[in-house]
Amino acid sequence: MDSLQVRQNTPSTVPQHTPYAPTTASLGGVPSVKVDVPITSVFLLLFLLGAIAHMTIFQLNRRKGHKFLMSAMTFGFCFSRCVTMTLRIAWATRPKNVSLAIAAQIFVAAGVVLLFIINVIFAQRIVRAAHPHSGWHPIFNAFFAAIYVVIVLSLIMTITATIQSFYTLNANTRRIDHDIQLYSQTYYVFIGFLPFLLVVGGLVVPRETRVEKFGSGRFRTKVAILVFSSLLICLGASFRAGINYKPARPSDDPAGYQSKACFYIFDFTVEIIVVWLYFILRVDNRFFVPDGSRKAGDYSRRDGEGLEKEGVAATRIMSEEEVFDDAPDEPSMKEQGRKDEERA
Repeated sequence: MDSLQVRQNTPSTVPQHTPYAPTTASLGGVPSVKVDVPITSVFLLLFLLGAIAHMTIFQLNRRKGHKFLMSAMTFGFCFSRCVTMTLRIAWATRPKNVSLAIAAQIFVAAGVVLLFIINVIFAQRIVRAAHPHSGWHPIFNAFFAAIYVVIVLSLIMTITATIQSFYTLNANTRRIDHDIQLYSQTYYVFIGFLPFLLVVGGLVVPRETRVEKFGSGRFRTKVAILVFSSLLICLGASFRAGINYKPARPSDDPAGYQSKACFYIFDFTVEIIVVWLYFILRVDNRFFVPDGSRKAGDYSRRDGEGLEKEGVAATRIMSEEEVFDDAPDEPSMKEQGRKDEERA
């Protein structure tokens, strides 16, 4: 979330009409044509290409019956970032337009939520594969459902508080708005770090069964991808939350940690790395699970197989070699038929 400090405006320092321009410094400051437009244009291109790449993967997979909604969610994130960059460019050309400033800051704050949700879903799948009995427990399912609901509610609260802070001069109201923003930013730090905690905890806690294989690629690679992306996202969220706990500074005297370099590094650079990491390492294959998975054993179903009947155990336990993809691939039916002919 962007650093949106409480704006200690007074009637003598701001125009007497709404929305009121901020008088305190924020992360990145007011964009300029000379500095921000070239940088923002590069990020606009990168996120646009990311949106095209992930939507292409989603459509190709959909035609094959390979349903992976996280590709569509990543496309949605990239699209929201394209809107963010467009708004910042427009704001740079009209620096005194407070309405553009509000819209740009809201989109900066809102977009990253989709990446949080994607990583939490990946973590949920890893935990279910490592600990199927506890991972599919109703309490565990309710925990994740509550996480998603609070994420959405926190986003709504943040957007409301941000808009309200531009339309009031009441000090107490601004304090409340700032507290809401601090809460949301702190909560998103927790959500950003949550996948790391879940995965590490799942690996440390002794397992009752072997890991259930899902998707393609080694299980350890899935863990590494999730840990790396989670730490990157958490780094950005922690930085944004941390500077918002610092005392507000005048807009003409920002702190070093509020510089444009910090803004672009901890906001958009870490995000674009994660976006292209998802694409290059093909998380749509690695984290894929069969549609309709509802219980232990469903992750290891082969495509085209029906769900097991209720009450019938579906526990295809993989060997350690199979779990980490160290076992040789099984020969295809065509290759097996050719070998049979050669033997005959």
